[in-house]
Amino acid sequence: MKNKKLRIINYMMPVLATAVVGIVYGSLPAEIPLQWSVDGTCSYGSKIQIWMMVGMMAVLAATFDVLPHIDPKRKNYEKFGRFYDVFCLLIQAVMIFVISIVISESFHPGRISVGKWTSVVIGALLMVIGNYMPKIKSNFYMGIKTPWTISNEEIWRKTHRLGGKMMFWAGLIMAGSMFILPEPAAFAWGSRR
Repeated sequence: MKNKKLRIINYMMPVLATAVVGIVYGSLPAEIPLQWSVDGTCSYGSKIQIWMMVGMMAVLAATFDVLPHIDPKRKNYEKFGRFYDVFCLLIQAVMIFVISIVISESFHPGRISVGKWTSVVIGALLMVIGNYMPKIKSNFYMGIKTPWTISNEEIWRKTHRLGGKMMFWAGLIMAGSMFILPEPAAFAWGSRR
């Protein structure tokens, strides 16, 4: 990550998640909801698995810092550094959202519509990523990476311009369908994308 303030936030988000989970962990039921299906039913698992989610945030924070330094095309990150920083924080924010849903549904099952809000959040994430995709320069870790895009700057540019538009519209349709279609139908449609 290029911006030092955003780098600090990138590491503070897992610390915040760890603190919150540490505070509520003793009160969580032995089995917590971990996976929701299209029809709204959920699968439960041991509450210790919530620590895997928190641990994943810490791993992601470190990985986001390391990847630009080991990429053979590391100099290109300077050309889209602002988006890379925002992307890293967005992924961490989505992880906090998932952990929050698990905690909320553990204490008050059915209080929120998990399918609806997950689809809206993921749809919004796709819209943001799609909007920025044309700005991503050739690299080995982020974007649409095929032998053709990696080896040719012009193919990379055209692919990401088209891919960005498609991702933006897919995200808009995914998020918007949750407010138009009945929830099971919208969630089933969105989960196929």
